[in-house]
Amino acid sequence: MTRSTTDEAAAPPLPSSPKERRRLREAKSLSEEQVAAAVGVTRATVRSWETGRTSPRGRKRALYAKLIAPDTKPRPKRKPKSPPAPLPVKGPEVAPVLEVVHEADVVHEAEATPAPGVAPASEPAAAHEPEVAPEPEVAPAPEATPAPPPAPTSPPPTPEPEPITPRLSPDEAFDALYAHAAPGLVRQTYLLTGRRSLARESVERAFQLAWHRWPEVAVDRDPVGWVRAAAYEYAMSPWHRLRRVHRHPDAPPSEPARRALFEALLELPPAYRRTLLLYDGVGLDLPETAAETEASTPAAAGRLEVARAAVAERVPELAAAASPAEQSELLHDRLGGLARAEHVPAPPPARAVRTGSENKARLWTRAAIAFAALLIGATALTLHTAPTHYEQPLSPPERVGGVPPRGGPQKLTPQDLKLQKSLNEQLAHGPERLVPRIP
Repeated sequence: MTRSTTDEAAAPPLPSSPKERRRLREAKSLSEEQVAAAVGVTRATVRSWETGRTSPRGRKRALYAKLIAPDTKPRPKRKPKSPPAPLPVKGPEVAPVLEVVHEADVVHEAEATPAPGVAPASEPAAAHEPEVAPEPEVAPAPEATPAPPPAPTSPPPTPEPEPITPRLSPDEAFDALYAHAAPGLVRQTYLLTGRRSLARESVERAFQLAWHRWPEVAVDRDPVGWVRAAAYEYAMSPWHRLRRVHRHPDAPPSEPARRALFEALLELPPAYRRTLLLYDGVGLDLPETAAETEASTPAAAGRLEVARAAVAERVPELAAAASPAEQSELLHDRLGGLARAEHVPAPPPARAVRTGSENKARLWTRAAIAFAALLIGATALTLHTAPTHYEQPLSPPERVGGVPPRGGPQKLTPQDLKLQKSLNEQLAHGPERLVPRIP
């Protein structure tokens, strides 16, 4: 645990952008296989790191960051060495021995050992000749015939320039991808859903989305896989069950063997059906299948085994296969035959798909602008008409029942006036109190 923490602290920071990770790896001329072998993972895992599906963790993150980290020290420039001067030759011609070793872009030249009769270039040849004692006179031998001069070597042929591949425009590149992948994707989506019209619609929507995001799809390592994943996701959406057109699958094939395989596929759960189609139908390996279905490799392997067992119950030939490899080959042939035998509608032209994508993007842009303008207008109207202070509302009048009638002084009658006058004439304190007498 201490070692892992130390490695992570010493490792350079890992770029958060998947595109930057891929750019740094390619700048160092590293392939996915090399990075996977150095870190200890599979190639599909490295691809998922560089597409943004997953991110490395722990010690693998530190190793991956060290591998793709840019070089901070500038590389020293070395002056090219001039070729050595030719050595003078005395007697028979002897070529110098040179050993060239390419290491770190530097060419090392080994010194050549002069052969007999060869003198160094810096000293004259006579300085190295040994003194010879005089010998008795002998009849002169006939002179040797001089060796013929070497034939002039013809200059090396000039290499022909490589033909320049014309660069395609975005429209031409999209049309080429569409013509290459669209018919096969329609057949694959038909096996996934069992509905011809839904398969055609799914592929058309996927390519419309690809044209809308063409700068991203054009630089992807597997643009066909990008479009395939988008088509499968749209075709497997559960909201299609609410549409009357796609509520029920199309009629199965009339041939019994193909009918059994077709029904066995549609009885599988969508995730199991997709895993079986990608591995045995398309031919992806297990890590790539797991990455495209957004599952772990053991989970994808388990789904594949369950799906094969369920299909083997309906297809006797598959159950009689001796090994999983034979089962995979047999399923690949049966699925390809089923897709080619059924009449699947042809996809629309590429120009119509591009035009539909542009029209849809233009429509959504206008709708967003209109909604924003409507929201701004409603907010401005509310601010203009809203009161600036609080006004207490007046309650409406209501009839109240159960209250006694209002009382008060009434007009005195003549009889009352006469009584009042008599009372006013009497003493205010009234009659005297009777005091009891005590005997």
